[in-house]
Amino acid sequence: MDKRSVFERLVEFISPGPDSKAELIKTLADAENRELIEPESRLMLEGVLRMADMTAGDVMVPATRMDLLAIEADYEEILAQVIETAHSRFPVYEGQRDNVIGILMAKDLLKLQRAPGLNLRTLLRPAVFVPESKRLNELLRDFRSNRNHLAMVIDEFGNTAGLITIEDVLEEIVGEIEDEFDEQEQENGIYTLADGTHRVAGDVSIVAVNEAFGTALSEADFETIGGLLAHQHGRVPRRGETVAVAGLGFTVMITRGGAVRWFRVARLPPPQTHAAGGAVD
Repeated sequence: MDKRSVFERLVEFISPGPDSKAELIKTLADAENRELIEPESRLMLEGVLRMADMTAGDVMVPATRMDLLAIEADYEEILAQVIETAHSRFPVYEGQRDNVIGILMAKDLLKLQRAPGLNLRTLLRPAVFVPESKRLNELLRDFRSNRNHLAMVIDEFGNTAGLITIEDVLEEIVGEIEDEFDEQEQENGIYTLADGTHRVAGDVSIVAVNEAFGTALSEADFETIGGLLAHQHGRVPRRGETVAVAGLGFTVMITRGGAVRWFRVARLPPPQTHAAGGAVD
């Protein structure tokens, strides 16, 4: 089959309907097998097709897992949370977590550092709210037109259901995107944070972890640190959970696709020991 006939088939199956989309995906796979399109192109086209059926509620970060900042918090507390979570944008709430009053860009904290008397409220950018039912293709168009990169997702009762970013939407098309923080990542997937802790990718090899932290974790049964920790924990740890191993605490920062994307790693304090023969009250 030549190129022309393949694209004719693409046009033929582009009409809406549950069967036509499945047939179109099969046609894309056939085009890849015949080396008419690259594998990456097929994956992106399939992502576009699937995204048309997805909503903000399908992709959002649930409200229980959102990292928010309190408007009443002092500068040092806010800075510590920004460093720990490593996001570039944060919803800011007042009173209750459900009451989001704006979005803070992490880079805007520099303004607060240079002018401590500056009111944090003046740095907030308007929060955008979208319903859970918002189609991803429509949301992507909105993100591009209003130049916002984060939106709060609300349920049918007007309560905060979660948040979604432009990165979350684009990843449905092109796969996982490395953010600004990832650009500074070392080749072995281990990066030192400003507070002395480390950010470690879940797919980093156990060999690399042993070399970086001077540990002697077994490489016999698992190749990656994520696999080893999931086995030790009994399941894949959730965001915010910490797994202790070899004197290190691995706290889950980000999960994607049922696996841990990033751990925050810190050395644990040595266990307390009591001198033998001490007096007992």
